[in-house]
Amino acid sequence: MSALLIALLLSACGSRPTTGTLAINTEPAAGAQDHDVLIVTTRQKDPTPNTFFNGERSPTINYAEATISVPPTHKAGAVEWPRELPGNPKTDFVARKAGYIEDEQAFLRQLNQQLSARPKGKRDVMLFIHGYNTLFAEGLYRFTQFVHDSQAPVVPVLFTWASRGQLQGYVYDLNSAALARDSLEQTFRLLAKSKADSISILAHSMGNYLLLETARQMPLAERRQFDRKINSVVLAAPDIDIDLFKSSLRKLGKPPKPYIIVVSRDDKALRLSRAIAGGVERVGAYSDDEELAELGAIVFDVTELDAGETSSHSKFAALAEYSPGLRDALLKSGLTDQNSVTGPKTLGDDLGSFVGNTTQAAVTLPIKIIAAPFTLATGGSRQ
Repeated sequence: MSALLIALLLSACGSRPTTGTLAINTEPAAGAQDHDVLIVTTRQKDPTPNTFFNGERSPTINYAEATISVPPTHKAGAVEWPRELPGNPKTDFVARKAGYIEDEQAFLRQLNQQLSARPKGKRDVMLFIHGYNTLFAEGLYRFTQFVHDSQAPVVPVLFTWASRGQLQGYVYDLNSAALARDSLEQTFRLLAKSKADSISILAHSMGNYLLLETARQMPLAERRQFDRKINSVVLAAPDIDIDLFKSSLRKLGKPPKPYIIVVSRDDKALRLSRAIAGGVERVGAYSDDEELAELGAIVFDVTELDAGETSSHSKFAALAEYSPGLRDALLKSGLTDQNSVTGPKTLGDDLGSFVGNTTQAAVTLPIKIIAAPFTLATGGSRQ
């Protein structure tokens, strides 16, 4: 394992929001935009003020809610962390409110209340499952950034499992992800019986391992029932052994709609996990787009995207701002119906709302689509 690689990843972490990050700030700020996020977690509650959850494992599922404000000066793809708490809503992400939700039924009531405020046919949920080395506040703020930049008309639900947020905690995090399978499965059941018309899932890094393992363990009848509400599944920088991934997809079978996989061959975090895992390739840095496509995936190769972060592991966060351009390209391709009146239900709208495009994106599809200023290509070819 390269000492230089570890040093680069450590330097990318910088000062991190370990405690007190959700200090409430109600100061008005013209142009700031609030986002309400519902939270399901296997993390332990933390008694430290304005912290809510830490990286230890809870024996039960916990629920919470938070309203996070994005500043008017926000730059797409970034999370503007406060230098001092409670932050400045004119320049920083700040918490407007936060609190625990009593139990599962109270959570479901709040979810249905938010969904009912939207017209039928547009009651859509986005579920985010974060990855390895992620503190509670980091997962919450990153998800808020993605929802904000994509302008996705969804009710955001964060599933946050017990990552300690430590680079050296890889094995602990992997076991925490495995332990969270039953809780994620229960969350799937909750979402399935909610008033949601559709559910989109965005998983990042090790969160993809948790997602696929949960899907594998679900009883077939329940999984099929849940699948009927699935709008899209985006696997961003999957930190999964490629052989395990192939086995999982073969067992699950080709989905009704292709999985969307975001890969980057310069992902330094996945190089580290590959070294820890004995040199086996990780899906998020895999080189054979065609093989992934044959398993039922659409591949976005964002290797050439400069997302302004050292590890190149969170490039998915920079994609959201490009969603309108990709949607237009897919409309031209004939893959989606421009006259859809029930919200983002088609493949093209899924991609547009939840992934977006970059100027150097490649998508593996059975056909070739080229639409300036970006290229969509088949079979892993490059334009």
